[in-house]
Amino acid sequence: MSPLTRRDLLKTSAALAVPPALIGPRGVFGAPQESNVADADARSPFVDGPPPAIKPGSFTIAVLPDTQVYCEKFPQQFLAQTEWIVANREARNIACVLHLGDITNRNTPEQWDVAVEALTKLDDEVPYFFVPGNHDYSEGGRASDRTTRLNDYFPVEKFRDLPTFGGTYDKEANRMENSYHVFEAEGRKFLVLCLEFGPRRDVIRWANEVVSKHADLPAILVTHAYMYYDETRYDWAKYGAKQSWNPHGYGVAKATEDDVTDGQELWDGLVSKHANFVMTFNGHVLNDGLARLTSQDQAGRDVHQSLVNFQMKPNGGDGWLRLVECRADGTTAVIHDYSPTLDQWNASPQNRFDLQLAPVVA
Repeated sequence: MSPLTRRDLLKTSAALAVPPALIGPRGVFGAPQESNVADADARSPFVDGPPPAIKPGSFTIAVLPDTQVYCEKFPQQFLAQTEWIVANREARNIACVLHLGDITNRNTPEQWDVAVEALTKLDDEVPYFFVPGNHDYSEGGRASDRTTRLNDYFPVEKFRDLPTFGGTYDKEANRMENSYHVFEAEGRKFLVLCLEFGPRRDVIRWANEVVSKHADLPAILVTHAYMYYDETRYDWAKYGAKQSWNPHGYGVAKATEDDVTDGQELWDGLVSKHANFVMTFNGHVLNDGLARLTSQDQAGRDVHQSLVNFQMKPNGGDGWLRLVECRADGTTAVIHDYSPTLDQWNASPQNRFDLQLAPVVA
C-alpha cells in the first residue's frame, strides 16, 4: 500500500458536492455539522463557534503549535489558548496538551516568562507535554548549539511527581528536552514521546528503549521538525537544502559533527521499527504550515504523521490550535482546528478530517 497524503485526500474530497444547506451568509459551512465537508477552496471554510460536541466515551488531545510569536508580541493569544483549554476541560474531556516546540522566538527570559504564565494555567488542570524547537536554543534563538533556558523555567522537578511523568533522556535526567509520559483517558493508556529539535543519535537509542518498554501502548511522537509542508518527511540525504529549515542545516549540526536527525532518519531509526506508533506531530515549517502523510511501519500498520503550524497567520497565529477527538471505538480520531480568540473552526479538508488509528501489534 503506498503512502496516503493530504493531496490524495483533497482530490477525493474535491469530487464531493457541498450541500446547499451549508451555504449561509458566511458562504459555505454556515453551521457546524458532524459530517465531513469539502470543496471549500473558493468559499469561506470558517464556521462560527466551537467545533461540534464530542461523542460519548471520547476524549480530546489538544495540540499547540509554535507559540514563538505569541511570546514575543502577542501574549494574549497564548493565554487565550490555555484559558480555553481549562474552561473546556470537562466538556471536551481534554486528556492532555501537546506543545510542538518553538515555545519562544528568541530564547529570552522575557519570552519564557510569557510561556510560563500561559502554560502554568494548565497546572493541576490538564497534563501538558512539550518539546524545544530551534528558536528555543542559543542566544537569540539561533540554534547554533543546544543551550536553552527551557530547564530554568520548566525544570524536571516541576513534573517528576506527576502521575503522567515517565522519565527523561537517561544521560540528562535533570533536563526536559527529551521526555516521555503516559496518560490515561476513558480506560485507554497512551505513550507520548517528546524529542528535542533534530534529536541526537544517542537520544534515538534511548527513545527506542522507551518505546520497546511500552510496546503494549499506542505511541505518539512529538518533535519539532519531522514533516515538511509538501507531504514528505524531512530528508537531508535525499533533498538537502532544497527542503528549508532541515535540522542538518542549522549551526547546531555544524557544532556537533552533524549529530542531529531529521524526519526520515526518525522514521527509519525509530517510528517504523515499532508496532505501536499511531501518530506523530510536528510544527516548525512555514508556507501553509500543514501536511499529512500516512506510511506503513515494518509491521504493515498505518502511522499518521502531521505537520501543523499557524504562526504565519495574523497576530502570530490568531490562537489556532488542533483538537484531536479520540472516539470510543478505539480507532477513530476526529480532527478540528479551532481558534478560541476568533471562536471559529476551520472546515477545510486540511483542517477537519478523520484518521483511523491502527491497533497495537504486541
